[in-house]
This record gives sequence, C-alpha cells and structure tokens, in this order.
Amino acid sequence: MTRIVILPGDGIGPEVTREAIHCLTMLSDHFELGFRFEEHPFGGAGIDAHADPLPESTLRACRNSDAVFLGAVGGPKWDKAEKRPEVGLLGLRSALGLFANLRPSRVIPGLESFSPLKASVATGADILVVRELTGGLYFGERTQSEDFASDLCTYSRAEVERIAHVAFREARRRGSKVTSVDKANVLATSKLWRRIVEEVAGDYPDVALDHMYVDAAAMALVSAPGRFDVILTENLFGDILSDQLSVIGGSIGLLGSASRGEDGPMMFEPIHGSAPDIAGLDIANPAGAIASAAMLLELGLGLPEQAAMLNNALEQALLDGARTADLGGDVSCSAFGARVRDKLQERLDRHNAMTEHLAINRGCCA
Repeated sequence: MTRIVILPGDGIGPEVTREAIHCLTMLSDHFELGFRFEEHPFGGAGIDAHADPLPESTLRACRNSDAVFLGAVGGPKWDKAEKRPEVGLLGLRSALGLFANLRPSRVIPGLESFSPLKASVATGADILVVRELTGGLYFGERTQSEDFASDLCTYSRAEVERIAHVAFREARRRGSKVTSVDKANVLATSKLWRRIVEEVAGDYPDVALDHMYVDAAAMALVSAPGRFDVILTENLFGDILSDQLSVIGGSIGLLGSASRGEDGPMMFEPIHGSAPDIAGLDIANPAGAIASAAMLLELGLGLPEQAAMLNNALEQALLDGARTADLGGDVSCSAFGARVRDKLQERLDRHNAMTEHLAINRGCCA
C-alpha cells in the first residue's frame, strides 16, 4: 500500500486536486499500485477545523506518508487570523525538511501561441528552477515597529551546498548546464552563495556552470529563455523568477512543482495560488495539479512509465484544444480533467494491447 496524503487546502485547491487524484486513481487501478489517499485539513481549512493552519494530526499524517499532494492555501477570509494559512505552508516545509523546490517550465511544441513571447523567442524553452526553500528572508529573524521593519536573510555553507548538489544532479538528467542566480555584486549572502556553488561545481565536471545577477536573469527569461537549462537560486529570487517563468508557457495554471528533502516524503503542488475569486465556479485550470501528479509518480514514487503516460495525456488534451478560461477557452475544470482522463485511457488501452501482444509472442516461442 502507498499512502498519499492529500491537502486540498483553500480556494480552488480542492477543485484542481480532485482532477489530479482522479488521474492517479486510474493509474493505480490499472497497474494495481495500491494507492491509498488520505485527506487532511491544511491552511485556511486547518484554521477553520482546528484553529491552526498546520494541525498536529495533519503534520503527523504527512510525516508517515509516502508522498504529500497539496492544492493551494490562503485567501482574504483568513487575513486577520492569528496565524495565516501561509504560515502552515512554511511550517510544513520546515517540519518535513523540504529544502529544494523543483519547478519545471516548458513551452509545449505546437502550443507556442500560448506564450506572450514571440514564437521565435519562446520555441524550445525548457527550464527547471531549483529553488532553495527553507532559508533566506522567508525564514530569517523579523522585527517590526510603527516606523521600522527588517527581515534578516541568512545562508550557511551547508544550506548552499545541499541545494547546489540537487541542481547539478538535475542538470545531469537534462542539458548539463546550471545557471546560478544571485546578487553577488551587493549582498553578502550572494557572495557566499556564489563561492560555494563554484566549489560544488568541481564535483560535476560534466556540467557547465555560469552565473547571472537576478535582474539580468529576469530580463533574459523573457528575451532569450532558450539559454537556460537549470536555474539554481535562493528562496526569494526563486519564488519571483519561477512565477515569471510560468507566464512563458502561457499560464501559471499549467505548471506543477515538487519539494524534496534529504529523505522522507516529497510534497507536490501546482505553483498557482488559491484564486478565491473563482473558487467553486468550476473554471480553474487543473493542468498544474495534474502535472504535479505526474511529478509525484516519477520523483516521489519511482514510476517513470506511469508519469510519462499522464504527462503525455495532459499535453495531448491541450494540443487537441482543451482550453480553460486562463487559456482563452471555456472548458470547465472538471471537463478539462475528463478530457485528460480520456487521453490517459487511450494510453492504458494501448498498454493493454501491447502487453497482450507480448504475452502471445512469448507463448508462441515457449
């Protein structure tokens, strides 16, 4: 049995999560994978149920799981809560030791028209952002008064080394190039970051390394995205750049992500927010959640064949014209999920036919 903890969260989170889980259930049933889904309150839903965005029972379930799947958190309903929903997300990342966030973005061949960039610029863009997730400004000491505020950004050698190794290993699976993004002309943390990344690069002579300041990287993402393979960067810069990158493919609703630690369960989530203004209207784009489910299969559970089937079904649904509102269409969230599952069923049928064909051939040769 494989335990997958589901944290639907807030806003459109439950809607997009539902479509992704339907896809995982299809694959589990077909391949007899034994997935068991356990749903727990988290974020605003956790506040409503337990007065805590990260209830102890939810954290315990996540720690004991094989993978965690998150929808989205936050919304104006909880703006005045003692602990905002986002505090629960930061707490979960910290508790599970999820220091590395992987955010892939790809312009799908045949769908270059989705991009706001010229086709000649967008074509071929295929980038993975490796973002450090548990250090930097988001986790530093804060002070605030009526007339003064500060946020402390800190990084240690160990934190930079471990995220750099993740980026270089991922680059070996892709185009063997890492671009480390920092602000080493100004920030002490960035100077440390650059020096340690250079040291780690010595362990990967087969991977090319270059450096860019974050402002130059932001410009290059929209002027020459094809120059990038893996972008390695710290928490704040990675948060901003990966959201900017999401637009290149046409919509933030298309992209999934994975967060990993040294060991233990990984967490998977679409990179979009909770979009409370459209919650319950069945118009959200579940593509990012479905893409996250494919990452869960490959990275979280070691099932690359099933992950490829789901990714291919998702891309084919888009290529065949499935368009939610964010892509200029009128296909509902649930209808989009149904179209993906139709494409997935076609692949499962072909898998059955191929399996039967091989079995017949083995029988003839026995």
